[in-house]
Amino acid sequence: MAVTGIGGFFFRARDPQALAEWYLTHLGVGAPEGAFVWPQQAGPTVFQPFSEDSAYFPADRGWMLNLRVDDLDSMLADLSAAGIAITRNPDWDSPQVGRFARLYDPEGNPVELWEPTAVSDPARRTAAASD
Repeated sequence: MAVTGIGGFFFRARDPQALAEWYLTHLGVGAPEGAFVWPQQAGPTVFQPFSEDSAYFPADRGWMLNLRVDDLDSMLADLSAAGIAITRNPDWDSPQVGRFARLYDPEGNPVELWEPTAVSDPARRTAAASD
């Protein structure tokens, strides 16, 4: 038997309720109050350990959350309108993998937004083929 996907992402927070509300409000991540399960679209998940000295995300953090998005530009516009600082670097983007942006949640945790390409996401390939 093999693992079929990530079942959850658990981390400590100074104010868990406020942080959960921030993720739900600004990124649509999480579940409404009283629910524990966040239904997601099927798609690729990258599981990749990095070396301890990697500069890919802040050295003082042991992890970075990467979230798949359908429309990076619209999400970035909404986040900017909410006063959330975003970092874009065209060097991060790849025609084979997709486009990326970064932000930090209110507790300083790094969050990467990823808009996969049809090459990296089989669901996008299927949708593009049916258009």
